[in-house]
Amino acid sequence: MEPTTVTVLPDRDGQRVVRCAGVFDFSTLAPLRAACDTAVAEAGVERLVLDVRGVAFGDSTFLNLLLTLSGACDLRLLGPLPRQLARLLAVTGTGQVLTVEDAAAGQAAE
Repeated sequence: MEPTTVTVLPDRDGQRVVRCAGVFDFSTLAPLRAACDTAVAEAGVERLVLDVRGVAFGDSTFLNLLLTLSGACDLRLLGPLPRQLARLLAVTGTGQVLTVEDAAAGQAAE
């Protein structure tokens, strides 16, 4: 199994990108939650982009974090979404609430 990683990229034009990869569940979510909470609290961060292209699995605690963040800030998920995450959003109906932007459509996460 691939290790779970969270990487905060340098801010650009008021946008903070957090790249996450691996498995996100109750036992592995803390680093991602901390990175996102910091971004939401910092002045000058107008948009939070979560690069979720490397997420192998996300459970209900991961989904709860996404929904909480979407209520607290301008949150975008950078995809394309991995199969399991796309299914999670479809089954729960939260795909209607969360904004997904496809990296191939010009959204950079460098």
